Amino acid sequence: MKVIRVLALPALLVLVWWAVGGATFYLPGPAAVGRAFAGTWFSERLTEDVLPSVGRLLAGYAVAGLLGVGLGVPIGLSRRLRATLEPVLEFFRAIPPPVLVPLIMLLAGIDTPMKVLVIVSGCLWPILLNTVEGVRALDEVLADTCRMYGVRGASRMRRFVLRGASPQIMTGLRQALSIGIILMVISEMFASSSGLGFTIVLFQRQFQIAEMWSGILLLGLLGLGLSALFRVVERRVLAWYHGSGAARA
Repeated sequence: MKVIRVLALPALLVLVWWAVGGATFYLPGPAAVGRAFAGTWFSERLTEDVLPSVGRLLAGYAVAGLLGVGLGVPIGLSRRLRATLEPVLEFFRAIPPPVLVPLIMLLAGIDTPMKVLVIVSGCLWPILLNTVEGVRALDEVLADTCRMYGVRGASRMRRFVLRGASPQIMTGLRQALSIGIILMVISEMFASSSGLGFTIVLFQRQFQIAEMWSGILLLGLLGLGLSALFRVVERRVLAWYHGSGAARA
C-alpha cells in the first residue's frame, strides 16, 4: 500500500506527459526523452560531465557545512559576538548567490575553484543561520547541569552543544542541499566547457530538445537520490531525537 502511495503521483505525471508530449517540437514525449537519456548519459558524458558536476557539488557542500557549523557554534554561544556580526550576516545573506558569480569568476578564474566557491556562497547561509538558532535554543537547565557536573571543553561541545543543536543543523543542511544543486547548474552555465549545466545549455542552443529534457530529468533524479541519501544519514544522526519524540507521543 505504501509503494502504491509513493508511485501514484509520479505515474500520473508520466501519463499526463505521455498524453501531451509530442504536441510541439519543444515538448517531446517520454519515449523520445527516454531514448535520448540512454544514448546521452550512458556514455562518456557520465564521466566527463555528470561525475565532475557531482564532485564539485559535494566539495562545495562539504566546505559550506564545515564553515557553517564551525562559525555558527561560537556565534550562537556568544551574545556579544552575535550582536556584532548580525548586521554583516544579514547583509551578505540578502545578496543572491547567482549575482556573485561574475565577481567570483574575477577572483577565482573559470575553473573548478570558481564553481565550488559559487556552491559554497549559497549553501553556507542556511547551515550557518540554522546552527546559530539551534545553539541559541539550547536548554538552559541542561546547560546548568553540565556546569554543575563539570562537563566542559570538548566533551561539553560534543555531548551538549552539537548534540542539542543537531536537529536545527540538519534542517540547514537539508535546505543547503537543494540550493547546492541549483548553484551547481548555474556555475556551469558561465564560461564552462563541461558539466551538467553546460551540457543542458549546449543542447538547448543546438535544438537537441529531447537531449535537453533528458538532462533536466537527470537533474531531478540526482536531486531525488541525494535527498534519499540525506534522509538515511539524518535518521542515523537524529535517532536519539526521533526516538525521544516517539516516546513522548
